[in-house]
Amino acid sequence: MSKTLIRGAKVLGGEPQDVLIDGATIAEVGTGLSAEGAEVVEAGGKVLLPGLVDLHTHLREPGREDSETVLTGTRAAASGGYTNVFAMANTFPVADTAGVVEQVWRLGQESGYCDVQPIGAVTVGLEGAKLAELGAMHESAAGVTVFSDDGKCVHDAVIMRRALEYVKAFNGVVAQHAQEPRLTEGAQMNEGVVSAELGLGGWPAVAEESIIARDVLLAEHVGSRVHICHLSTAGSVEIVRWAKSRGIDVTAEVTPHHLLLTDELVRSYNPVYKVNPPLRTERDVLALREALADGTIDIVATDHAPHPHEDKDCEWAAAAMGMVGLETALSVVQETMVDTGLLDWAGVADRMSVKPAQIGQATGHGRPVSAGEPANLTLVDTEYRGQVDPAGFASRSRNTPYEGRELPGRVTHTWLRGQATLVDGKLT
Repeated sequence: MSKTLIRGAKVLGGEPQDVLIDGATIAEVGTGLSAEGAEVVEAGGKVLLPGLVDLHTHLREPGREDSETVLTGTRAAASGGYTNVFAMANTFPVADTAGVVEQVWRLGQESGYCDVQPIGAVTVGLEGAKLAELGAMHESAAGVTVFSDDGKCVHDAVIMRRALEYVKAFNGVVAQHAQEPRLTEGAQMNEGVVSAELGLGGWPAVAEESIIARDVLLAEHVGSRVHICHLSTAGSVEIVRWAKSRGIDVTAEVTPHHLLLTDELVRSYNPVYKVNPPLRTERDVLALREALADGTIDIVATDHAPHPHEDKDCEWAAAAMGMVGLETALSVVQETMVDTGLLDWAGVADRMSVKPAQIGQATGHGRPVSAGEPANLTLVDTEYRGQVDPAGFASRSRNTPYEGRELPGRVTHTWLRGQATLVDGKLT
């Protein structure tokens, strides 16, 4: 087994230390460690984090390999510093059976770039009418612990209650896409001043907030865990904060794009800014940042949603919703949270590795950077600044809202159980 010495890295942004990897494990952390028999990586004050964990990724396979595959998606993940991703169930066929989730899990194992944990659908075909095979998916080789109809809301309160009751038996969690469908019929963007001026159908904040309010109360009633996907409004923050104050077992995520971008960008009619939930107002953005800083929002999740060129390069109304995010997430979080003083790097590690691993029960990920722990690690050049060029993405799709935008930070190295998947910014 090979050895690697990471020399002079700022572990979680602290004082420079050496980290010795021996095989799949961190052997030693300290200063002045011997490099004998080891490949040396000169970290030069770069920040070393535990490998990032994304609780919300769309890998598209099976069925939409024109957008992404498990291989290309995990290569994108490794480029962005991720060692574990949770793959959403809205594939073709839907991941609502043990057979489909096992297929995705095995494809992840074969890729070798990143661990892939499939998310199982809550309902058959994402249709919201009948519970999927939750127990069978959990007992499968994939060991599914997170269930979501993401892309659609589990809008029926009875079905949602039954799902919460079912997953409680094995400490699973239901991840809800909070969108009341009747309130968002024909919606094209955030409902507000900009939608009124542009004449586009409005997507009201209450469509998200009403579902979150219902579901935290259901979770309290059942005594189960519920997770809120891509929370996007100031009102949603207050509901989650209230629920946590009552001791309700709720967690929530925010995407990088909702931490940075606002609905003002829709004035360009560029479909790259069309996303679900929609970009909100500056007030919402600031509330989301504050909530991530104070822990009301638990984690950052990318909602990496790749689409082929033809599905985005068209008129606004016909364009698909979604943005790629795995390769830019850490840079956006540095821009919005670290460089603004809202989080330090230990806080970033908590929100982008430790807590998502805990919520999804990702064994071996989100662990401390210390001796005896799995060597799932990410090295970041935080002093770097550069323009985003999607031509260099590892993802099969290029639908990023950041093209040409200058962002800070660059992942230079990623290790998955001691094996380098990214070296000097290049995939191995």
